[in-house]
Amino acid sequence: MHAQELSSDVVRFASAPDSAYGLQKEIDVRLERQGSRVTVIHRLKNIGTAPTELAPWSLSVMAPGGIEIIPQPPKKPHPGSPKNARSASDFAPNQLLRLWPFSDLADPRLQLGHKYITLRQDAHRGPTKLGLAHQMEWVGYLNGGTLFVKRFEYHSDKSYPDQGCNFETFTNEEMLEVESLGPLVRLAPGQAVEHTERWELFASVGPVTDEASIDTQVGARLKAD
Repeated sequence: MHAQELSSDVVRFASAPDSAYGLQKEIDVRLERQGSRVTVIHRLKNIGTAPTELAPWSLSVMAPGGIEIIPQPPKKPHPGSPKNARSASDFAPNQLLRLWPFSDLADPRLQLGHKYITLRQDAHRGPTKLGLAHQMEWVGYLNGGTLFVKRFEYHSDKSYPDQGCNFETFTNEEMLEVESLGPLVRLAPGQAVEHTERWELFASVGPVTDEASIDTQVGARLKAD
């Protein structure tokens, strides 16, 4: 890994060229002048001799003992009620959830709530994973009073890997991963694709035990941000 200081607030990290897959990987990290905000640009370049199809996949590995907070889109009334104004889109699904062969919706670490999905890291339980077409564009991880927030985009008109996921999360006995994915692209030799994340830390965040406390401790911080 090679590090290059591009300016007083930007550092570029470049891995050695991957000759087996014909890829060059870079990460630009830009620190804001004040506060805890960081912009992270992941870049993949095709250095091979043939076109290749891929999607950027950015994993942030979290320390054990925390809880991941995944917001869901706002709920709407059932469109069949005569009292509700409705549109054609209200009859169609608006969320996507993908599971792996080792995923278990009865896992006690996982809570599927009205407004949030939460996933706790547990040192006594093994692997589980889920993926989403995540429209809310942020995910948080709260651990020891510090909240890490990762922001990333979702484009409904583009194709994503793993049957449509722009967000995935994995946890086991050791850690939890907050993963964002970019759209699938086909790169000709010499072409590159970028995937941008925005990170932020919040201190002195109280514990969360239900959705009301998530609104108070996490949602209020993000609205004020």
